[in-house]
Amino acid sequence: MDVKPDDPRRDDVMALLLEHLDDMRATSPPDSIHALDVDALAEPGITFVTARDGDVLLGCGALKELSADHGEVKSMRTTAAARGRGVAATVLSWLLAEARTRGLSRVSLETGTQDYFAAAHRLYLQHGFVDCGPFGDYTLDPHSRYMTIALD
Repeated sequence: MDVKPDDPRRDDVMALLLEHLDDMRATSPPDSIHALDVDALAEPGITFVTARDGDVLLGCGALKELSADHGEVKSMRTTAAARGRGVAATVLSWLLAEARTRGLSRVSLETGTQDYFAAAHRLYLQHGFVDCGPFGDYTLDPHSRYMTIALD
């Protein structure tokens, strides 16, 4: 599995991100959907990466710089065919290593509270994230769970 920066506008990536957005719309109220679209993921200040096995897309994720010392994990998604193979853990580890390289002291994220997000909750807790309050432009929302990790 190879994780590296990639273009979110590639056809296979756009299909995965569309699937991600469709699932968010099916599980969360409209005002509680914070997933970025393809154009937002291509903006400066966001590092978008994919995990691939050769040419086969396995998953993706992004690191958004919120400030000089704070980043945010965005758009974590694994293809249905690759689930259970450690793709999300590998992508998350890559993003956290990148955050450390950039000198960020903290990385946060927002995820849903519904049962659908239970696997994501386990992943983030296993990597050392802890619950926190809203950060950045987020506000209290019963459909959002905020988590953060202090980087050493």
